[in-house]
Amino acid sequence: MREKLLLSGNEAVARGAYEAGVHFAAAYPGTPSTEILEAIAKNYADKIKCQWATNEKVAVEVGIGACYGGARTLTAMKHVGVNVAADPLFTLSETGVNGGFILVSADDPGLHSSQNEQDNRRYAKFAKMILLEPSNSQEAKDFVKIGINLSEKFDLPVMLRITTRISHSKSVVEISEREEVPVKEYIPDIKKRVVIPSHARVLHRKLEERLLEVKKYANEIEINKIIDGNYTKDGKKIGIISSGISFNYAREVFPDARMLKLGMPYPFPVELAREFVDSVDEIWIIEENEPFIEEELRIAELGDKITVGKDKIPLCGELNQAIIREAILGETPRTPEVDVSQLPARPPVLCPGCPHRGIFYVAKKLKLHGTTDIGCYTLGVIPPLEQGETCNCMGASIGVAYGIGIAQGKEVGKKFLAYIGDSTFLHSGMTGLVNIAYNKGNTVVCILDNSTTAMTGHQPHPGTGITITGEKTFKADYAEIAKALGIKKVFKTDAYNLQEIEKALKEATETDEPAVIINQGRCILLDWKKLDIVPFRVDPEKCTACGICLRVGCPAISKDPKTGKAVIDELLCAGNYCTVCAQVCPFDAISQADDDN
Repeated sequence: MREKLLLSGNEAVARGAYEAGVHFAAAYPGTPSTEILEAIAKNYADKIKCQWATNEKVAVEVGIGACYGGARTLTAMKHVGVNVAADPLFTLSETGVNGGFILVSADDPGLHSSQNEQDNRRYAKFAKMILLEPSNSQEAKDFVKIGINLSEKFDLPVMLRITTRISHSKSVVEISEREEVPVKEYIPDIKKRVVIPSHARVLHRKLEERLLEVKKYANEIEINKIIDGNYTKDGKKIGIISSGISFNYAREVFPDARMLKLGMPYPFPVELAREFVDSVDEIWIIEENEPFIEEELRIAELGDKITVGKDKIPLCGELNQAIIREAILGETPRTPEVDVSQLPARPPVLCPGCPHRGIFYVAKKLKLHGTTDIGCYTLGVIPPLEQGETCNCMGASIGVAYGIGIAQGKEVGKKFLAYIGDSTFLHSGMTGLVNIAYNKGNTVVCILDNSTTAMTGHQPHPGTGITITGEKTFKADYAEIAKALGIKKVFKTDAYNLQEIEKALKEATETDEPAVIINQGRCILLDWKKLDIVPFRVDPEKCTACGICLRVGCPAISKDPKTGKAVIDELLCAGNYCTVCAQVCPFDAISQADDDN
């Protein structure tokens, strides 16, 4: 009997890479995909060379080189990361592979931790890749090996599209031994891999020919299958088409229905779909987000029997069993409604002791504006700090702040700080910064250096000097990078020294040239267990209930409902490590807690 493990979808993908004989894996961390590379580094680094790349584009480019070089390769990223990687990815479909190449796209329906909920099944079709969609952890593992084999069989990259529910839910997985596959020989092939127009025209035609072969094979592959059933409604036999996590929801709601389960939705299995459509009276298509399957069915001129599609199934957000029942059957939710109107709001906040809090507080006090970026510091937009008026994508804060200055004039632009994290700056901020220097802008860029990729779980990056496997390596110097990119005014500030931050902000915003402020303070969660933290307290005799300390937005500080005076939760307080609240109190009412009390 084979060994079984309880694995999340992400852990299962990592196990699948191991079993499939993958030689190289690269990624940039991003929820819900992060744990894939972490699991590979933790469990399989002896067999799979793995690395955090500077960004998703670099991960794919290095992966392309590895697969050209004959290695079986896996790259992983969240859905918006595919936007960053799209440029090399589209061309890879034309050039084809050598070793198998899989790109894992972890989509986020419902926007649990993302700025949009784009459906990357669209990307697979747009980039002319093979698309696989597992519906549980077992398939997440198995589909990696299937994908690698398909990639090598048809000389195409493969997208393995998972979603948050697949990534983070756990189920039992039957595991196998690793298939040891030697790295293939690298043979130069300029006409296949150098995409000058004369080569690319030929490559495009060959790509379309390969896709036609895959389209035929899609009707035969076992992961596209018809599941027998005899569910009827109003005397008509119903057939349901679904894929991924949506298949599970549909199967639970309609366990007796005849179903077409698409493990490989693209290229679309037209003949198999025709057989299925001919066997039922009505077609219901149940899928999250975009009408991808529905459109493929209509393109194949098989849509006449569709009676349920995106006209009834919601376009936005995640699906679940209750939503499907209500959308198709008109049933109200079976679980009782709970009145939450009286519950206090719990918006996400910066942690007590967060190094980003100080610069936001000072900037607001100085009446400065800000554009923000993707990371923990995005939470600075929430009251009372309210720093960050735009947020678009990784690295955009710099270009957007500069663009506001172009539109409104340099005087207004100088009042807009571009906030960007250390990992995000290395990911995609450097090009925006050199653009400002080159075009004679005067934007102030604040690199919030907390020594980690914090929001996704404290992954290392080139600014930490540590690799994914814990090896010491080169450590990027942001000040030297800024100077090399043409910035003369570079400031370094202690993230917990408000006076120092205020001085730097005033000087940076009063000059007529661009400036960079590197605000340095390690993420409090990196060292919490190691620090000898002594919490602060509020002296009720000195406190005047002025509320200034509440303006720093620390979760450890609240207002006594009876007296209106500030109180500090000593279990949350970062105390002597942080000191921000004590610095802002004009009455010296906040100080280190007295152990005797």
